[in-house]
Amino acid sequence: MVTDQHDINAAFEKMKAPERIKWLHQEYGSRLVLSSSFGLQAAVMLHLVSQHAPEVPVVWIDTGYLFPETYAYVEELKEKLDLNLKEYQPLMTSARQEALYGKLWEQEAEGNAKYGLINKVEPMSRALKELDTDVWLSGLRRSQSSTRVNRPFLEQQKKTLKVYPILDWKDARVQQYYRDHNLPKHPLEAQGYQTMGDWHSTNPVEEGQSAEDSRYGGNKYECGLHLDSGATDFQI
Repeated sequence: MVTDQHDINAAFEKMKAPERIKWLHQEYGSRLVLSSSFGLQAAVMLHLVSQHAPEVPVVWIDTGYLFPETYAYVEELKEKLDLNLKEYQPLMTSARQEALYGKLWEQEAEGNAKYGLINKVEPMSRALKELDTDVWLSGLRRSQSSTRVNRPFLEQQKKTLKVYPILDWKDARVQQYYRDHNLPKHPLEAQGYQTMGDWHSTNPVEEGQSAEDSRYGGNKYECGLHLDSGATDFQI
């Protein structure tokens, strides 16, 4: 049995994504959880887990600021893939946040950080605790942004082991998987979006831009979940 993270990373380099997921489910069982934003490429990991480890809970963080099309997409995939979906929301409503703090996403780095903690990090930390899980699967890929190119397949973030089964997949492989399994696309992909998040911080990609430029006005790409997943002591 391989337990050292360095050895697992080396072993995963030689495995295909379904094999990685099966191994993780066999090794960690009920300690596993998958997070999904139901973004542009989310259906790949959702389908892989539904086929190879259907018992794994799928945590979806509803920030209250998602596009209407994303909410419709959640319902479509939930029904099509028969997901074990666990929905989590921030402890503070969007109306209350804006009344107390204003529009945090417009308030430079400090406001954006607070927004991420309230709407994403705290709900995910709560989900991990309530579901009694400490191994977190994500569809993060190296080719998605410059902040992810050096990620290993596994990394420890405080008490949580984060694992990325399709980390080495290129965009072309993702698109082929959609075709092979007849998976529905996010409705906004056809409108020029190359990445997906909250409506106020995500724009279609314009000529000369990269996907990273279309998030947070080009100032950053990560929302906070994949920078600090261990904020178990966070308080509002």
